[in-house]
Amino acid sequence: MQNIFSGFQATPTHEAVEELLRSPHVRIERIVSNGQASPEGFWYYQDESEWVAVLEGRAAIGFENGEAVELSAGDAITIPAHTRHRVLWTHSEQRTVWLAVFYQS
Repeated sequence: MQNIFSGFQATPTHEAVEELLRSPHVRIERIVSNGQASPEGFWYYQDESEWVAVLEGRAAIGFENGEAVELSAGDAITIPAHTRHRVLWTHSEQRTVWLAVFYQS
């Protein structure tokens, strides 16, 4: 049994990324952030689609087209494959716990 809110070692300088499940068709990760953001000029560009939910904390995701989405606890977004995106910010005084589901669409 796992508890999604315990057992990670995120620090103010490093996110904690843990793969919770992997199969040929899906991968699920838990990510814990403490004020991290994507490096300037860096874009995620993935071959699979991603459904990501913020379970705790707050964050913002930016897209290459200039759109930005702020997420709070309970919010989720689907990012289609081959969509350039980046983490603009995560809450600096409270951990942000993400659940990311990667899948072929």
